[in-house]
This record gives sequence, C-alpha cells and structure tokens, in this order.
Amino acid sequence: MQLSAAALSTVINSATDTAIIALDSHGAVLSWNPGAVRLLGWREQEMLGQTLLRIFPEETNPQARVTEEMADALAKGRGGHEGWRMRADGSRFWAVGELTPVTDPAAAPVAFVKVLRDRTQWKVSEDALLEEKRTLEILNRVGATLARENDLAHVVQAVTDAGVEVTGAQFGAFFYNLVNEAGESYTLYTLSGAPRAAFEGFPMPRNTALFGPTFAGEGIVRSDDITQDPRYGQSAPYHGMPQGHLAVTSYLAVPVVDRARHVIGGLFFGHAKAGVFTERSERSVALLAAEAAIAIDNARLFEAAQREIEERRKAEAALQTLNATLESQVAERTEQLRLHEEALRQAQKMEAVGQLTGGIAHDFNNLLQGIMGNLQLLRKRIGQGVQGTPADLDTYVTRALASTSRAAGLTHRLLAFSRRQPLSPKAVRANPLVLSMQDLLRQTIGEKVELSLQLAPDLWTTLCDENQLESAILNLAINARDAMPGGGRLVIDTQNAELDATYAAALHGVQPGPYVCISVTDTGTGMTAETLAHAFEPFFTTKAVGEGSGLGLSMIYGFTRQSEGHARIFSEYGQGTTVRIYLPAHFSAEDGPAQLLPAPMASPAARGEVILVVEDEALVREMVAEVLRDLGYQVLEAHDGLSGLDQLRVRERRIDLLITDVGLPGLNGRQVAEAASAERPDLKILFMTGYAEKVSASQPFVSPGMEILTKPFAVDDMARRVRALLDGGASR
Repeated sequence: MQLSAAALSTVINSATDTAIIALDSHGAVLSWNPGAVRLLGWREQEMLGQTLLRIFPEETNPQARVTEEMADALAKGRGGHEGWRMRADGSRFWAVGELTPVTDPAAAPVAFVKVLRDRTQWKVSEDALLEEKRTLEILNRVGATLARENDLAHVVQAVTDAGVEVTGAQFGAFFYNLVNEAGESYTLYTLSGAPRAAFEGFPMPRNTALFGPTFAGEGIVRSDDITQDPRYGQSAPYHGMPQGHLAVTSYLAVPVVDRARHVIGGLFFGHAKAGVFTERSERSVALLAAEAAIAIDNARLFEAAQREIEERRKAEAALQTLNATLESQVAERTEQLRLHEEALRQAQKMEAVGQLTGGIAHDFNNLLQGIMGNLQLLRKRIGQGVQGTPADLDTYVTRALASTSRAAGLTHRLLAFSRRQPLSPKAVRANPLVLSMQDLLRQTIGEKVELSLQLAPDLWTTLCDENQLESAILNLAINARDAMPGGGRLVIDTQNAELDATYAAALHGVQPGPYVCISVTDTGTGMTAETLAHAFEPFFTTKAVGEGSGLGLSMIYGFTRQSEGHARIFSEYGQGTTVRIYLPAHFSAEDGPAQLLPAPMASPAARGEVILVVEDEALVREMVAEVLRDLGYQVLEAHDGLSGLDQLRVRERRIDLLITDVGLPGLNGRQVAEAASAERPDLKILFMTGYAEKVSASQPFVSPGMEILTKPFAVDDMARRVRALLDGGASR
C-alpha cells in the first residue's frame, strides 16, 4: 500500500527530532520539516531555495563537502558524513545523517533527501571515553617508567612530559622548592613543550601571591584565564609576566608532596588559550604529582645509597692506597709540618728582629743625639776660648755622661734578653735579698700600693747573679705599680718548686728538677690575650711614648733563661697579673749569705805595679792606658791576643795585672787568660766585655783572682776594680 502525498507529509512533519530536508537536483532546499527547524534553527521560509552550505563550519570547506555528498549519493546511492554542523545561532552540534537521491520512472535523479540527527551527547561521551582511555594509557606508561627508573632527572622529566600530554598544555615545568638567600626563588629543574632557552632570560619564580600557595602545599591552582585572577600582577617589578615571556592564559599548578608531607616542588602548566585545562586535567596531574613524589623519594634514596656505596668504595680504595703509602705519607707530612713550623718560626723571628732593630734605632738615636750634641757644644765653647764658666762646661759633660749611662743600661737590657750579658753567679738566698729591698720597694711603688711579703720558710738557695735578680724584682714592682694607677696590692712571695718532666717538656729548654720560685702579683689592669702573647718581646710596651722602653720583661726573660731557669706570666684582663721567676735550686755545704764587698776607693799605684792592657779597639786601649798612667801605674799595651802573650812570655818582665778584652780577634780574651795563667799562675786578670757568648749560671765566667768589667764603664769604677785585684795578693 502506498501512502498519499498528504500522509507522507504528515509523517515527515511529525519527525520533530530529525531534520528531513528535500533538495532539488542542484542542491537547493525544496522542503524543510519542523525537525530541521528545531535542530538547525532556521525557519522553512528562510531556507527555501537556499543551499546547505551554511550548516557546515567554515574550516571544513562547505562547498567541497556539499559537492562531495551529492556526488556520493548519485554514485553510491547514499552520501554524507558525520561531523560538526552549524546552527543559526552559531552553535555547533555533532550530526549523523545521509543524502539519498530521488529518481523518476526513468531512473533519472530529480531530487535529494537529506536526513540529519543530533548525536552530540553520544559524541561527547565517546570522546570522553577515548580521552579517559588515552589518559589512562599515559598514566600507566609513565607509572611503568617511574617504577623502573632510578635517575632523578629522568623521573622528573617523564612526569613533566606526561603532564603536558594529558592536559594539552603548550608547555610545562617542574620547579624544586629550594629557596634562595633572599627567601624568594625556586629552582627550575625540567621543561617540556618549550626549549630551555625560552626561560634563560627570566628570573626564577618568586614567593608571590600566585606562586606561593603551590610551594607552600596549600592546594591545586587551576584557572581558565589566570590574568583575571585577583592575585595576578600584584608583585613588583613585573606585575605579571615579564616582557617576552611565553603567553600564559590557561594555568594549572599542582604541588608535589612527599611521604613526610614536605613540598618537594611544583608542576606548572600553561597555554596561551583560555579554558584549556579541565577538572579531568586537574585530576590527572594530581595523580601524576602523587606518583612523582614517590618516584622522587625513591630516586633520592637510590642516589643516596649509590653515593654511600661509592664513598665506601673510595674509602676502601683510599685505605688500600694509604696502607701502601702510609710510611712515605707520614714522612712527607712530617717534613711539611717541619717546613711550616720553620717558616712560622722564621716569620716570627723576622717580626721580632724588625721590632728589635726599630726599637734599638729609635732609642740609640735619641741617646746618641744627647751625647753628640753636648760634645759639639763643649767643643764649640772650648774653641771660643772657654767663654763660659767651668760650671757651664761641666753641664755639657754631665749631659753627655747621662746619655752614655742610659745607653749602657739599654745595652745591658738587650744583652739580658739575648742571654749574652756577663754574669757573676753566686749562691743567693732570695728571702734575705727581698727583705733587704723592702724600703726601696716601698719608695718605688708609693703610698697608694700596699706591699705584702709572703716568704716561704726553709727556702732553697739558688745560683744566680744577685744584682740581676734584684734588678728583675725591682722592674716587676715598677710594672705592677704602673698597672695600678689608682692603688692596689703588690704581693711578693717565694716558694720551693719541683718541676716534673711533663711540665718541663711543655717549655722549650727547661729542665725538670728543683727550683726557687719568686712571684710578683698585682691587682692591676691585667693583660689581654694579645698583649700577653707579646709581653716578653723586646721593645713591646703598652705604655705611652717615653714612659717605658719595653725592655724590662724581656731583660727578666733573658736573665732567667741565661741562669738556666725560666719566667712565666699569668694574667686576666681587669683582674691583675702574676709574674713567676723560676731559678734552679743550688745545694752546697759552703753556701752562705751573699756578702757584698765594699767598693774600694780609686787610689794610685803604690808599689810601681805593671799592668798589661790587651784591647783591639785603639780608642778604648789608649783611654784605659791613659787613666792607669795618670794613677801612676806602668802600662804595657797589646793590640791583639798573640802580641799580648808575647809580652807575657818574657819571664824577666814584671806584670802584676792583665786587663784584656774578651772579644779579641784571633785568640779571644778567655784563651789569652788561660795561656797567661799557665805562664804566670798568680797573675791577676780583669776582663772587659760588652758581650759574653755561651755564659750561664752553671758555668761562671770568672774564677778566683779574676774579675769582669762590663762595657761601658766609668773610669773610677775601673780604677777601683784594678786596685782591689792588686791588693788581693802578691802578683808576678
């Protein structure tokens, strides 16, 4: 049974969910059912006589698509494609349909029927399933990669690449959560979808309101248009992306958090278009971030294990090498230490020498100026016919002699420090010596300083130069007084001390054994650690210019070392100072209190005594000979030891006293004296010296019948010493 035209029209018009369109042989619309109106949006009156070009999106080349469908319909009996179609309002839908030809009884095509159905929901579901499948495949693939990969760089790169793939981002990056010193920057580790050069000209992201939440682990940030986010562009200096940066509209940032809830870093993805990232994108990257955290932890543990294994391997190899070369390395290291110590000692020595020579030059220039200036004034006055009074001339001489005396004192202090001063060691009881100095000490320290003596009973005797010990105690008292300008307490105590081997080993050149210890303690300002380290150095002083030479402590140090003892300083800044002098104990049955002989007055020769003067310095020799001749002595002169010995060997010649310099060229004074004593056993000998090498308290410089005179000396002192020696017994 065939339907009538009216019935057929009714059927077509009742298909409201399907577009049924009749076209003529040229493709123009002949009819447009209500389903077409509902599906496509155009009314029938608007479409009659029109083609279907407008329902195809512009990018699909509408004319080509229509022509292709009609050709297929004619050739194959059916034409058409699935695809996106356009509505009158510009929206799109997924259409499924076909184009069928209508023929006349002669089988000639006279028209076409176009049938379209809306399958958008089906298409969306199908695409979602395909996308889900694709995402799962990517996640499975990267999961398998992460499961077998232990290289940290490969792990992070795989995650970043997968993130770009599943989100459709133009580019992605992973930044480590490492903050710089300013607390702002993070470290770029991997890039995907963009060359690294695209970021090299830009600084690392900072702790801005937009980036900060990701690195703080506060959650995922996803935006269809990040430029519209209220947090965007709020931080200087760029207030948004820097000039030339890749365009970012769609934005997705996911923190990567490890098992301990520490934020390792963040995955960041961007796209120039808006609305690219969906909830599915967010979920997918969140899964990637979780896998990445585990993989990064595992890679770090693996790297740590590898480093430990490598370090152990290196340690074992180094141990094997060390065992093989230990002896040579020890020897080499020992030699290096020796060289370093030697270099340090040399540097310290040069520093001390520089300070010493500078101090000597400064002080001696001042003293020489006093001597030279006054002698020049004296010559000038004499050249003017002595226009001044004898008192005026005596003033110049007095000034020159005062400078000479000060120069002599300076020289003695230098020799004491260098342990080259001539000593006259005797058995000395320190307690009586200190008691004898009470009045001098009280006058020296003044009324504001209390003096306390704490002298140990049964104190041992020591062997030293009594005058030098007295000078050392006086110097220490003066230093203590200067350290207590507002007054205080000065304590001098004595005690017996046994220095054991351990204590002595810590002090270079000190021998263990019994010592007499003399301590001087004050309650003054004390010393800093830096001052204490330099206290014994010559010319080192903390006093103002002109208030001290800086040789007092160095002289004490030299005296004690030359006496085979030592000195130590203990001080605390603001609390006070203690200086201890250790002198070796001397046990002898003959020891008794030291007796100081009264100095004889200078007197002329009494019995025509003959004195031989041996001195290589002509000015000194002539001066000594002239003084002795003025006193009535007969004087023989020799300019060196050999010529002096020649005169001593003339048996017929009377010689009562030999005066010889110690530092002679060729035979020195000691050698001359020994040879002279062999020739004339009763010969009295007076040494002159300003320098004594290798002199110690245990090896006295002089023997009975000998005396020593230290240069420079006063001529009256020389005359008294000569008379005392000659009066001490018969001479030949």
